[in-house]
Amino acid sequence: MNWDRIEGNWKQLTGHAKAQWGKLTDDDLDVIAGRREQLAGKIQERYGVAKDEAERQLTEWQRRATDSWFS
Repeated sequence: MNWDRIEGNWKQLTGHAKAQWGKLTDDDLDVIAGRREQLAGKIQERYGVAKDEAERQLTEWQRRATDSWFS
């Protein structure tokens, strides 16, 4: 799924993001508002991982995103 679609439907996907990255707070997810770079930064901050690892996790999560996530 392309990131524009994820960003445009962010409110519907926050539960999936929280399931993947449980250390992210609701406030974090509100501030992120679907912006990939913001999400990568928060993953780095909360989990203490390098930027490339945060990007790898995001790419994998994006790859798993399907239309069923919107129902």
